[in-house]
Amino acid sequence: MENYFNYFTEIEECYRQCRNTPSLLSPLDWALVESWREAGIPLPAVLAGIERAFAKFQKRPRRLRNINSLAYCTQQVRAAAEEMQDSGAGEIRPTAAPGAASPPPPFSQQELRDYLDRNALTLGRAAETARAAGATDLAGDLLRVARDLRALAPPPDANPATEFEALERKLSALEDILNASLLRASSVELLEGLQAEADRALGPHRRKMSAAQIESLQRQFVKKRLLEHYRVPRLSLFYL
Repeated sequence: MENYFNYFTEIEECYRQCRNTPSLLSPLDWALVESWREAGIPLPAVLAGIERAFAKFQKRPRRLRNINSLAYCTQQVRAAAEEMQDSGAGEIRPTAAPGAASPPPPFSQQELRDYLDRNALTLGRAAETARAAGATDLAGDLLRVARDLRALAPPPDANPATEFEALERKLSALEDILNASLLRASSVELLEGLQAEADRALGPHRRKMSAAQIESLQRQFVKKRLLEHYRVPRLSLFYL
């Protein structure tokens, strides 16, 4: 469970350490991490692929520039994931020893309530902005998702052994509703501009990716930019 919710932070930390700089992930990098998570690539495979890509880069006779994007690591991440799948390592789930204590939950009930309430408030503000701009359908969708978020908040006396993965699935479904609503509300000009931005960011890295990877990355990139444009928060527990 810990690694499940550390997917983004561990990848960013691995990339930072390999680069040996305090640099943060770019919008393209975050979209790429989203596409890896969406594809079900295990965290250990991603970390191994990043480390291999940097090790290979360091062996090059002349290094005029540093690696400036996670996209450089795509091929090594894919190779590590395929190796893990072939060996069956990606399917191994350790079981607790009989009588062993259950691991503590990754989040407290109060942290969950605060997170869901904070996102509901942010959605409410985004709905007001959308209504002021004349996007009444979008405003209605944002308010409905905000209401559903509040309904998901565990009561103060809830069992701490919350089914986090079940909650994550519900949050993912609400995110899908939001993404579809944002696309409907967006002008052709806005979407074309975001697609062009994604194409420019992908340009130097296309030859390292398959068509399916490029499509997934473009989709994630546009989704991230739309959320930023409408000031809509991510709902996944990954962002808690």
